[in-house]
Amino acid sequence: MVTIRLCRVDDLVNMQACNLQCLAENYDMRYYMYHVLSWPQLLHVAEAAGNIVGYVLAKMDETNTSDGHITSIAVLRPFRKLGLATKLMEAAQKAMVECFGATRVSLHVRVSNRAALALYQRSLGFEVVSLEPRYYRIEPEDAFFMRKALQSDPPEPGPDPVAEKPDPPPFKPEPRKRKKKQ
Repeated sequence: MVTIRLCRVDDLVNMQACNLQCLAENYDMRYYMYHVLSWPQLLHVAEAAGNIVGYVLAKMDETNTSDGHITSIAVLRPFRKLGLATKLMEAAQKAMVECFGATRVSLHVRVSNRAALALYQRSLGFEVVSLEPRYYRIEPEDAFFMRKALQSDPPEPGPDPVAEKPDPPPFKPEPRKRKKKQ
């Protein structure tokens, strides 16, 4: 069974190992530590039998604090096509809204990564905003910059206009007029 949970500091080495197995873009441990210390509510892992099999590394934009950003997401190959990436993304986005009041989230994706593009566009509702030439330096490639609006919980329902009207007075039948007998 695979569970999605918040990342702990002791997960960082295993997150980095997952990243090294899945992606060309790798980060040193300081970068993971920076994320977990700055935005601990946003980092989530997928865990199976005590092993980290996926993660999402996310942050809030430091200049526009209502924007979140997905820094990195990865799922080990044997655990793909199980919906884990969707669950990880949804967990991070929910935390962005609940903890930081985020209204948008963005990410970058390699233009050649068709599987990720399908996930982001079809399953998660992201839209391509722009093309960023040579965004990726290792295995150089262009990136799509993608964004989506985040929905906060629907507002609490207001008063029911029907319920606010006072009850009509109770029905009192008119007394029947009796015909006079002649």
